[in-house]
Amino acid sequence: MARPHTETIAPTLSTMLTGLLRTMRPHQWTKNVLVFAGIVFDGQLFLVDSLVRVLIAFGLLCLTSSTIYIINDVVDVESDRKHPRKRLRAIPAGQLPIPAAILSAMLLGGFTLIAATLLDWRFAVILVAYLCIHLLYSFRLKHVVILDILSVASGFVLRVAAGVVVIQVQAFSPWLYAAAGLLALFLVIGKRRQELLELAERAGDIRVTLDEYNLPLLDEMLRMVMTGTFLVYLFYIIEAPSILLAGTKLGLVTVPFVLYALFRYMYLIHVKGEGSAPDEVLLRDRPLQIAILLWGVIFVAILYLPGVINTP
Repeated sequence: MARPHTETIAPTLSTMLTGLLRTMRPHQWTKNVLVFAGIVFDGQLFLVDSLVRVLIAFGLLCLTSSTIYIINDVVDVESDRKHPRKRLRAIPAGQLPIPAAILSAMLLGGFTLIAATLLDWRFAVILVAYLCIHLLYSFRLKHVVILDILSVASGFVLRVAAGVVVIQVQAFSPWLYAAAGLLALFLVIGKRRQELLELAERAGDIRVTLDEYNLPLLDEMLRMVMTGTFLVYLFYIIEAPSILLAGTKLGLVTVPFVLYALFRYMYLIHVKGEGSAPDEVLLRDRPLQIAILLWGVIFVAILYLPGVINTP
């Protein structure tokens, strides 16, 4: 009789594990690549010790993000069941029971905080701040207009800071913190705009703050933040210590790629009706991927190739 019992339990455990993996949202881990900003722009990308530490930090940030996603889905289970797409998530669909989700979040959160402390206590402090802000968002700030988008954007700034503290940074520019925060605001506002259009009259039932937004306001915010993002990037490539120490202003060569990427994303929002999931847009839109890839390759070449930069 033991064999039939095992065959009955196994699919349930497999389904729960699959549901847990889905709830952890591995496809959204791409947001955590911002942790590499410090090592790349400080010229330490090819230092093995620094690279290993940042890779560990990246992994721990991914687990922390997944912990927050699990908690958020538990908190939002009822509203997610009313959403045309979110109702298919593992928790609202019943694939991952709520007690199992809570236990998983506790284990993941505990492990990441212990590992972060062993890596660097400052990194652990940033992870705690990151976790607290997003927990506050899940339980309260997501219901407060404007603060909802600002709290999400703050997480991107903390990602950059996390990558800075785990290595000995020599010439990291604070302009990158501003650029990361503004870019995050740009993406979050675009997401709110598309949610408002997609959900129409049901918007307020699914996300309370959508009752407080309208298209003119969000479009104006988008324009302002996009302009700010571009200007801050210009300030960075002109004033960043790593560029100045290289004795070159070749960073200006990357400006067209940044401008194209921003305009392309606006095109996808206003013409193609995309943008409700920025990570999915990035993984799907080939022209945007090419622009980002070319920007990255050229910038790394400027910083790291002796034949490209003009050393003093």
